[in-house]
Amino acid sequence: MSFEFYHVEERDRVKCVSAIEGVPFSTQWTADGHFYPIQIAQFGLSHYSKHLVEGAPEVLVMEDGEEEEAADWARPDNRAHLRLVQDEGRGSRVVEFSASDSLRNPGLVMMADEKEDFVMTVDVRFVSNGSLTVSVETPTGQLFNLHYVLSNTLIDMDGSNIYYGLGAHRRGQWVHLARDIKIDLQKGLSLKYTKSKRNKAKLTFGRIKDIAVRGQGQLDNLTLARTAHMDQFYAAADWLVRHQDDRGGWPIMVRRKLIEGVMELPPGWYSAMAQGQAMSLLVRAYLVTSDPRYLTSAVNAMKLFEISSEQGGVLAKFLDKYDWYEEYPTTPSSFVLNGFIYALLGLYDLKETAQGEPGAAAGQLYRAGIRSLKAMLLMFDTGSDTFYDLRHLSSGLEPNRARWDYHTTHINQLLQLVVIEEDEPLFRATAQRWMGYMKGKRARHN
Repeated sequence: MSFEFYHVEERDRVKCVSAIEGVPFSTQWTADGHFYPIQIAQFGLSHYSKHLVEGAPEVLVMEDGEEEEAADWARPDNRAHLRLVQDEGRGSRVVEFSASDSLRNPGLVMMADEKEDFVMTVDVRFVSNGSLTVSVETPTGQLFNLHYVLSNTLIDMDGSNIYYGLGAHRRGQWVHLARDIKIDLQKGLSLKYTKSKRNKAKLTFGRIKDIAVRGQGQLDNLTLARTAHMDQFYAAADWLVRHQDDRGGWPIMVRRKLIEGVMELPPGWYSAMAQGQAMSLLVRAYLVTSDPRYLTSAVNAMKLFEISSEQGGVLAKFLDKYDWYEEYPTTPSSFVLNGFIYALLGLYDLKETAQGEPGAAAGQLYRAGIRSLKAMLLMFDTGSDTFYDLRHLSSGLEPNRARWDYHTTHINQLLQLVVIEEDEPLFRATAQRWMGYMKGKRARHN
C-alpha cells in the first residue's frame, strides 16, 4: 500500500524508540506510555517498504575489526586501551576496549564529522558498567550528548545530556543497535523544549561530531548510513515474536474509551488490526529469512479470529450472520472499517504463504471476511464521504464520520482489494465513487 510514506517514529505520540526493544514506545491514550502492537507493526512495515523503494544504503564503516589495525580512537589517558582480538563466538575479530566507565571521562573517542549519514548501527558488549555516546552538534554549534547506557531508563534528559537505556540485564550480552540519531535527538529535546522553542532555538540535527565508548567490553560493525531500514524491520518482527502471548495475540495494555460508559475496553484487549498487521510483517520476515519462527508466530495470530469479542477475542457478528474482525472488540460492536480491512490483508498474506492446514485456515477466515465486506460495504457510504464505523447501527448512537485521512485509507484499501480480488466490481465502483467525494461530488438527492 503506502507504508513507504509512513514515518512512525516521528509522530508526536511516539515518545521514543526504545534502545532495549528497538521499537517505538507510544503515549497514545496514556501519558505513561506502552508498547502499542499496531504502531510497532506499522514501524516494521514502513521500513520494509522504504527498503523496497530505496534499496540498500551506502554504508560508512567506522570500525569492524577487520583491518590490520584498529581505527583511530583517541585515548583519554594512559590507562585506557583498545586492541583487536578474535571472538570465537562471533567467528570474527572485534575491538576490545577498556576505559573509565564514568560519563565525566571522555572515553575512547572516534571523530566522525558526519552530516549526511546519521543512522548508526553497532554491535557492542559491555562486561562492566559501560556506555556508548554520540555527540551531536546543532547548526548553531550547540552540543548534545546521546548516551546509550546499561540501565532500564527509557529516555531522560539532563542539561545537554540525553540518556537511552540499553537494559541493566544486558551486561555481558552482545547488543545490536540501529539508532536514527536525528530521531533520538528530537525525542530527547522534546522532553525539555516545546516544539516552538525548539524551532526558535534551532535545536535540530547538524552533524555527528564524534562517537565514544566507556567501560570494558567489545565492539564490532560500527557503521553510519542514511538508513538502516532492514535492521528496524527485523527489530519489529523480533519484538512480535518475543511478546506474543499463549493466545496468539499482542495485548494492548491501556484502557480504550470509544464512548465513555458505552464502548470501553479495559487494559489487556486485543485488536484484529494489530493481529492482521503483525501477520503482514511476520510473513515478510519469513519470506526474507526463511526463519520458521516468523511464520509460526503469524499462524498463531489466527487464534483470536475464532474467539468472540465477548470471550476476549476479536470476532463480532453483524445481524448474527456476517463475521467481522474488530479493531476495537467492544460490546456492543463498533465495526470499524479500516481496521477490519487491515485484518483481511494480514489473513491474505498468511493464506498466500502458509502451506497445508494453516494456509487453509487463513483462507477460510479471509473468505468469510470478504463475504461480510461485500454485504456491508455500502453501509459505510454517506453519499458525501464515509463512516469510520457502524456505531449508529449497532448502538443507536450518532454516526461517526471518517476524517479525510481515514476516508483516503478506505479508498487505498479498496484499491488494494481490487487487485487481490481480480477486479471485484463492487470494490472498484465504490472506490471510484469515494474518490469522487474528495473532489466535491455528492450522491443524488430527491
